[in-house]
Formats: sequence, C-alpha cells, structure tokens
Amino acid sequence: MNTNAPHGLPDEARLRRWRLVLGSAAEPALGGLGTADDKAIDKALGAVYDSGAGGSRGDRAGGLGGSAPRVARWLGDIRTYFPSTVVEVVQRDAVERLNLTQLLLEPELMEAVEPDVHLVGTLLSLNRVIPETTKATARMVVSKVVREIEQRIATRTVAAVSGALNRSARTSRPKPRDIDFDRTIRKNLANYLPEQRTIIAERLVGYGRRAQAVHRDVILAIDQSGSMASSVVYSSVFGAVLASMRSLRTSLVVFDTEVVDLTEKLSDPVDVLFGTQLGGGTYINRAIAYCQTLITRPADSLFFLISDLYEGGVREEMLRRVHAMKESGVQVVVLLALSDDGAPSYDRENAAALAALGVPAFACTPDRFPDLLAQALNRGDLLHWGTENR
Repeated sequence: MNTNAPHGLPDEARLRRWRLVLGSAAEPALGGLGTADDKAIDKALGAVYDSGAGGSRGDRAGGLGGSAPRVARWLGDIRTYFPSTVVEVVQRDAVERLNLTQLLLEPELMEAVEPDVHLVGTLLSLNRVIPETTKATARMVVSKVVREIEQRIATRTVAAVSGALNRSARTSRPKPRDIDFDRTIRKNLANYLPEQRTIIAERLVGYGRRAQAVHRDVILAIDQSGSMASSVVYSSVFGAVLASMRSLRTSLVVFDTEVVDLTEKLSDPVDVLFGTQLGGGTYINRAIAYCQTLITRPADSLFFLISDLYEGGVREEMLRRVHAMKESGVQVVVLLALSDDGAPSYDRENAAALAALGVPAFACTPDRFPDLLAQALNRGDLLHWGTENR
C-alpha cells in the first residue's frame, strides 16, 4: 500500500473516492464498492448526478421520481453520509438539476402525501435553498403540521403546568385530585373502624395550588443538527405553548456550532421553525454557556437540554458547566429526543457521565412531555420517572 499518495490518502481510499465521483461507468477501471454504506452513498449521489443533466457520473438514469417519501429518504441519506457543507452543495444541485423544490411544493403532491413532522424537517433542511417565491407554500405546509401538533399537546401541557402542585402549601378543603392521601390518613387515624377496616376521613388534607405570578423560569436549548429534526419541531411547539403561560418565563435557544436565541419569536412556532437551520455540527458546551447567562434565579429555573449529546466542542467543559448549573440550584433535564421516532441514537458515554452527575438523560415522546414537565415543576424524582416511562 502506498501511504504517501497525494493528500495523504492510501491508494484504496483514493480509488474509492474517484469511483464515487465518476459513478458505475468507472467501475471496470477502479473496481466496485465493497460496503453497504458506500453503496448507499453511491445511490444517493446517483439520484442527482446520474440523471443525464450534464454531470460527470455515468450514463444511468437517476433522479428522485415524483415521490415525496423518496425525497425524504434521500435527504436523510445525504445528511447521514456527508458533512453539512457537502450536504448544502448536493441539495443545491438537486434543486437546480431535478427541480426538487417544485417536486416538494407541488400542490398535487402535497394532497397525495399527508404532511407530517418528517416532511416539515425536510422542508426546514432545505430552507436556505428554497427560492423566495415558493417559501410561502413551504410555510403553509409547516403551519398545518404545527397547528395539528398544538391541538394535540396544548391543552394537556397547560393543564399540567397550571395544576402543578405546591407541596409546601396545604388546604383543608382540597379538590379530589389534590388530596394528600398520606397526610389525610395520618390525621384521621383516630377514626379507624376495626369492624369495617376503614378510616372515616373527617379532615381532608390537600395540596395548595401555585399562584399565577411568574414563579419558574424554563429554558429550552435545542440541538438543531440534522438528526434532531423531529425534536426541533416538537420542542418549538412546546416552547410556544409554555411561552403563552404567565406563570412561566420561557426562553428558547437553538444551536449547532453557533447559538441563536429565538425567544422573541415564541409567539408563533412557525416563525421559530423558520429561524432554525437544520444540519451542521454540534457545540453543546457553547450553547450551555449562553444559557447560563439567561439564568438569574437558579433555584427557580428549569433547564431542558434537548440533544443526542454528540459533542463537537469541549466535552469536559460541557460536563463542568452542567455540574455547576446543577450545583447552583438549577434543575437540569437532558432529553435525548423529543419525538415519536422510537429509540434515538445518542452518545452513550456522555449520557452516562451526566447520569453520574445526577442529571437524568432519556428520550421522551410528545405525549408524555406534559407529565414530565409537571414532575419537573414539582421537583419530582425524574430519574425514577425516566426509568418508569421508557
């Protein structure tokens, strides 16, 4: 093997790259592709550059056809196998060569394919390359999905927050759902009837309700790398719902290698989503550093980090910041995903390191998030909650 090849690459690596650049027409001279990943990369490239539109790869008839699911899978493949800078180039080429934007935004196609969270993620990932003349249609599709999610989760979320119990306050005339059964039993032990094996509860003890003044600060820090697309959509909607409640002061921050504060856009989750930029790297430490500047009342602050924890920045500093935040009194929760997509891929080493700090790290579905939020506002045992709700 010649390890002194140009660019420092071994011969096999150079041949593989040229084979991917030139397509199957170069296979007799350069050899085939051995791994499943390489074949998947070749197929993703072929969809754009083997279309007979003047590219440098082979003669095959490529293209993405007229199927939105096929487009979504293709975008997922290129985000998986290429860095964000390459993804942007390939997407731009797809828009120019295959009229991909027209395909995604054609009314007939949108009627045939039900818009969902994954399609929203696809449109947002194309946000920077969609022409201005078609962004209105993209916004309409995103808005439809967002409103459906709001209808699904808003009522339960508001109820969970409004009903968060103040366990330091007690009332003698509680509503049935607010009864503190343990204390009620203790207060009425003298009224035990042995023959009926029951206690007559002459005095009820219940939890009081929190006042409506701002009493908690909630900060959502959302990883906007490509793999977190569904979580970005759901988190933005939840952020908008929480921001509508006067009892909470809600901030929303998105990050990749840069940090963007979208709190001012929280009145409309669609504006929030179009302020995101799916793709790119992940500097969690930088995001946490910014969020620390937003915390003015540590003991009354709840910090959600929504990330797969694949840190591209300084890992040790990230862990130190989380530890310092927790020690100052902030309640810290890490969600590896906030979506319905099933078990997420995440950095297990970083998750284990956070668990060692006493910071829970688990995935959560949108339907369970209101319950999680209520537990967090009540300072419940979230490690136990995460275990019970896997």
